[in-house]
Amino acid sequence: LLLGCELTATTKSYTFQVDEEDDSDHILALSVVCLTEGAKDECNVVEVVGRNHENQEIAVPVANLKLSCQPLLSLDNFKLQPPVTFRLAAGSGPVHLAGWHRIMHREDASFEDDDLSEEDEKELPPIMPAKK
Repeated sequence: LLLGCELTATTKSYTFQVDEEDDSDHILALSVVCLTEGAKDECNVVEVVGRNHENQEIAVPVANLKLSCQPLLSLDNFKLQPPVTFRLAAGSGPVHLAGWHRIMHREDASFEDDDLSEEDEKELPPIMPAKK
C-alpha cells in the first residue's frame, strides 16, 4: 500500500497507526521527503517520533530541507514500525512524505512429525574419519 502525507504550518504532524488488535506485522517505509509548491526558502526539519525499547517517546530528525539547496531527500525506504508520527519541527512547509506500508500476515508454520513420510526419515550414514 502506498503512503503519502503533507506537513504544513497548520498541519504540523501526521500519525500512522494500525489497529492494536491486528495480529499482522506492519512495516512502514519512508521513501521520499520533499518540499512542494508554495514552500519558502527556509529550513524545514521533519522528525520521526516513536517509542524506544523502554516505551519512552523519542524524536529523531530525518530531513532538513531548504528550497535553495536541498528541496528533496531520498530516504531509501527507511523502515519504521507503527505507530509512528511525522512532525514538522521547524519551518512552515509544505513538505510531502511518500512511502509504502507492507502488511505481513502471520501464518502457522508449525507441522507435526506424523506428517513426515518414511523417505524423509532415512538415517544418514555415519561420518567416517578422513584418510591421510
